[in-house]
Amino acid sequence: MTTSEPVAGNGVRWVLQFCHGYDGPFLDCARQYAALFAGTRYKVCTVYLTGAPSAEVEQGSASDEVIFLDYSSKQVRGLKLAAIRDLRRIAASRDFALCIAHRFKPIYVALLGSDLPVIGVHHAFGDYQRRSRRLFANFFRQRLRLLGVSDAVRDDMRACLPDWPAERIETLYNRIDLAALQAEQVDRAAAREHLGLPQDAWVVGNAGRLHPDKDQATLIRGFAQALPQLPAGSLLAIMGSGRLEALLKALAAELGVSDSVRFLGQVAHGRRYFRAFDVFALSSDHEPFGMVLLEAMAAGVPVIGTDCGGGREVVQGVGELFPLGGVDSLASALQRQARLDDLQPLRQRMLERLQQSFSDQAVTRRFWSLPLCTPLR
Repeated sequence: MTTSEPVAGNGVRWVLQFCHGYDGPFLDCARQYAALFAGTRYKVCTVYLTGAPSAEVEQGSASDEVIFLDYSSKQVRGLKLAAIRDLRRIAASRDFALCIAHRFKPIYVALLGSDLPVIGVHHAFGDYQRRSRRLFANFFRQRLRLLGVSDAVRDDMRACLPDWPAERIETLYNRIDLAALQAEQVDRAAAREHLGLPQDAWVVGNAGRLHPDKDQATLIRGFAQALPQLPAGSLLAIMGSGRLEALLKALAAELGVSDSVRFLGQVAHGRRYFRAFDVFALSSDHEPFGMVLLEAMAAGVPVIGTDCGGGREVVQGVGELFPLGGVDSLASALQRQARLDDLQPLRQRMLERLQQSFSDQAVTRRFWSLPLCTPLR
């Protein structure tokens, strides 16, 4: 374990936030949950199960204290006894009111390594489809409350745990620090220069792993079908890397659109450059939430998404939805977006939606209104 050790005392109450790691979107998830307690009587100690110590991560966690247990993924397979011992020592070191644990392994360790009430946050579908996990959750149900990052994830858990009261499995949306995000997003011209995109092209953007779950194949097919009716020189720009890159490039070649599809690879801090796009399209298969949709909306970019999973809850009312795998519907949506002249009313609606449902302020109000927060008030 590295970084400062927790020190008991002073009568201050603490919240223990326990994260599997800080890769990908999970550093911002830690920030989001630490922000729930800003200005309250609680301090937050964030513990990362995996991942080496990092000053950048420590700062980005927005916590009063950060501890890196520094386990490898291999070390936390199986019973995780060492991690349980570490967590038990941390939990005993000061006056913690509860533990917020992200994903199943930290929930498992937190329940076995402490007597604290645990709020388990789930970021994916299917976490309780395994019988062993259902049995574990039911054994600890008196101390465990569950949050899904969307209604779709919440409903998946409720279906797996049908005997649980509804108020023990709730939704708390992912969210953004809107002002901070917009401040780091560069303008359209600079974003296009950074990504190597022409300044005068009409560009469809996408970001995500090149993986079957993200279904960029449907996106490429829909773009290829729409292309004859899109502005001359239109491009599809895909941020991300993964095992399907060669297959997706082959598909673009097969459809005759290789020159119009740009594979940008892994772009560091990609959300900074979303203003390069004229529309953002997410073709994912049952996305649990779709954080990139919020980031595109914050950039003022119209959004198109599949009508399933948590993405639907973000897009509905402010963007276009198409059926999963619906190439024809996606092509039509792209063509409609290309014909839009005045985007200002749409941008205003997206901004209002972000402020009302997906901002730190809005979700903090929601969190403190949940029954699971009654003992904290």
